[in-house]
Amino acid sequence: MDVNTRPAVQTRENPYTAAEMEHTELKPNYRVDLRSHTSREYQKFISLNPVNDWSLLSWKDVGKPYEVKSVAHDRKIWEQEHGATMDTHTAWTHFNQSFHQWFIKDVPAEMDKEKDEFFKGLKAFNFRQIREGLGDVVRIHLWNYVHRIQDGVWDPRGKRALFEGLDVQKPRILFLGAAEGYEAMQLAAMYPGAEVVMVDYDEYCLTTRFAEFPEAYPFLGDNPRTNSPQIYYKQDFNIEYVVSDIRKLPYGQEFDIVLSVGLLEHFPDEIKPEVVDWHRRFLKPGGYAIMTTPRNQLKSRLFYQIMADVMNHTYRELMTVQQMGLYIYENGFDIHRHGYIKVHNGVVARLR
Repeated sequence: MDVNTRPAVQTRENPYTAAEMEHTELKPNYRVDLRSHTSREYQKFISLNPVNDWSLLSWKDVGKPYEVKSVAHDRKIWEQEHGATMDTHTAWTHFNQSFHQWFIKDVPAEMDKEKDEFFKGLKAFNFRQIREGLGDVVRIHLWNYVHRIQDGVWDPRGKRALFEGLDVQKPRILFLGAAEGYEAMQLAAMYPGAEVVMVDYDEYCLTTRFAEFPEAYPFLGDNPRTNSPQIYYKQDFNIEYVVSDIRKLPYGQEFDIVLSVGLLEHFPDEIKPEVVDWHRRFLKPGGYAIMTTPRNQLKSRLFYQIMADVMNHTYRELMTVQQMGLYIYENGFDIHRHGYIKVHNGVVARLR
């Protein structure tokens, strides 16, 4: 198990302050969004607590999740070359590397480039280049809409709506399958003084996805001394990043919050109880398990179809929040808060 600790130090001038509340702007590869999630404009994306009594819900009522069956081209090539199904670790490595390359794109420049390449193929009557170029144009414009315009991947306003109101002070936070660690940093901004442990078994997540997360990205949180908003940055947080298989972690029930984002949907039904148990295993009595999964909606199905080469290296499902919550409820948790936010379901649960 490899451990890397990032001390909470400031190494550059902070570009935003709390005086810029309600500010938003587009950067080349992401959106800055310091707007409130309580605004009327944003509330149309949030639906909290649609289920009144989880004990009355059954699988007959909610049905099973939608399985995404299209797979990435490089996974198909790998499996042809090896004569076997791509193993889980390799699949996650391919996914993380592919996904990160989209996060770091200068999207406006990339849109211009792909459009130029498409018209070059058109002028040359190169039908293969036209077909490939059209696909590239569609993907970059879709990524621009989903990640930059709608901010659906990080969704800071939605995440703040889901995370607010937890009864914790200076919490210890464990993030399972942390990738770049976005959601744990948002939690740490909302609950200052947090100690964060991020875990992923793909070292690329530590050395590249987390390491290259933009230092100038602002997280809107709270100042406990003044009871007013405050802007935080990656360098402000007390973060330890551990490269390890979750099943081999040495921790006990010592965390106030155990978090996972887009983890549960990557496992078939026979494995889901174990995945839910990973959250129980490390949670203090009275602590919170927080999980999100991609929503089962037409927009999401189209996204995973069009972006298959980027996204679909592993088993993947799309769920309703009722399906997601039922997995969690049936495996020993009471649902404290639940709902959907733009493109994700979210559940905050406590041990029953």
